[in-house]
Amino acid sequence: MSAVEEKIASIGLTLPEVVPPIAAYQPAVQSGVYVFTAGQLPMVDGALPVTGKVGAEVTAEEAKDLARICALNALAAVKSVAGDLDRIARVVKVVGFVASANDFTGQPGVINGASELLGEVLGDKGVHARSAVGVTVLPLDAPVEVEIQVELTEA
Repeated sequence: MSAVEEKIASIGLTLPEVVPPIAAYQPAVQSGVYVFTAGQLPMVDGALPVTGKVGAEVTAEEAKDLARICALNALAAVKSVAGDLDRIARVVKVVGFVASANDFTGQPGVINGASELLGEVLGDKGVHARSAVGVTVLPLDAPVEVEIQVELTEA
């Protein structure tokens, strides 16, 4: 088990299996020393635990927890191409999408769930640039979607 996976376990989580694509794409691709993940939904055991818009059917706190799941799924996608999460030199960028009710403006707080998880398990390597975007709807009526870009050390 890698040091990153040990850290994940120490906070009571488990790195999941890679979420299978729901359309024509790969969960992650590597280009040189960078890995780019596809948008990761908060899938748990093949299903969304909650659906709907944040600020309506889903609370901001629930959505923050879902963003955390998205980041964990993104790490699984990174591992699927990098082979070992200890190869992460740093998280470069996080992009988070929040399916938002018309009057919801707390997207940054929701995506903090992903950012905080990456910081917890990667320390300084988890510090990143970020965008948090409100959208009308996401695939499968998911409340949150997160993608990450990481730089790897040489194998």
